[in-house]
This record gives sequence, structure tokens and C-alpha cells, in this order.
Amino acid sequence: MGLLDAFIEWLGLRRREVSVLVVGLDNSGKTSLLNFLRPREARSSDIAPTIGFNVEHFSCKGLSFTAFDMSGQSRYRTLWGNYYRTTNGIIFVIDSSDKARILIAREEVQQLLAHPDISSRNIPILFFANKMDIRDALSDVGVSSALGLDGIVNKSWHICSSNALTGDGIADGIGWLSSAIKTSIEQARR
Repeated sequence: MGLLDAFIEWLGLRRREVSVLVVGLDNSGKTSLLNFLRPREARSSDIAPTIGFNVEHFSCKGLSFTAFDMSGQSRYRTLWGNYYRTTNGIIFVIDSSDKARILIAREEVQQLLAHPDISSRNIPILFFANKMDIRDALSDVGVSSALGLDGIVNKSWHICSSNALTGDGIADGIGWLSSAIKTSIEQARR
């Protein structure tokens, strides 16, 4: 990058483009979360389950995000690994009310962290403990404990309570992810 490009970026006149993967089990609220990040007039009132993947775009804190909304159905989860090498961050969405499948989500988190394209890099991971509005949903602390997130020592990570339908917690989480990705990019430059 030339001096002029660096100056333009520093002034905030050009947004840095980054890609993130949005993963989690099916029905956790990944697509609903990304739908909330769309401009109000572009939001859909009908959310259909994702088959394969969808691509969404949004901006935050000087970053232009391309988000790959990956299907969480078991037969499609093997596709996630194809995108790990080029991602700048990961959003992992958990249905906090689905206590029966929290162990499956934990296994998916462990497989993700063990993947060579993830384990060898400091990729920030944002966990959304979604559907907090549902009675008896686990708290973000409960979800963190159930997923064993305290064992993540070589990555920046954050867990945030959310409700993808109302947007509660989404701005805070995406704000954290934006800052973490910027820090990760700066560290990689050194």
C-alpha cells in the first residue's frame, strides 16, 4: 500500500474490505441476525432457512463487511472449512434456548478451533448467545460455560447476548468484532 492509500484510509475516506463467516447450527438465527444489519427498508419479513450459503454486506467502524451466512444443517457444516483460509473473522451464533443441542454446538466450536486454517491464525471470533428473549434460555455466561469458551487462549473472542429479531446486542457485538479485526490486521502487518 502506498503512502497516499494509507493516508486516505487513515482519514476514513475508504473502507477496508473484510470477510467474515457467520456459522452455527441450523435455526440459531444467523440469517435473522444478518437481516437485521440490512437497512430498514431492505429487511425481509420472511426468513427462510439457508441452504448452502448466502452473502450479505454491511459496514461498521470503517470496515466494509462481506458476510458469508453458512448453512448450519449437519450435511452442510463440512463446507465451512472451505472459507476459513480467507476469513478475517467469525461470527458463531448459538440458540441459547436450545439446550438439547448445545453439546453439538460445542463440538462444532471445537472442530472449528482445531482446523489448521483457524488454529494457526489469530482470527477474532464473536459468539452471539441468541434468542435471549425465550423463557429459560441460557445466559451468555451459561452459553460460554456450556461451549467451553474459557479454554480459548490463542484467539480474541467475545460473547454477546442477542435477539436477532429486535436487534438487541447486535450493534455491541459487531462493534467489538470490527475493533478486533482492525487490531488483527494491524498485528499481521508488523
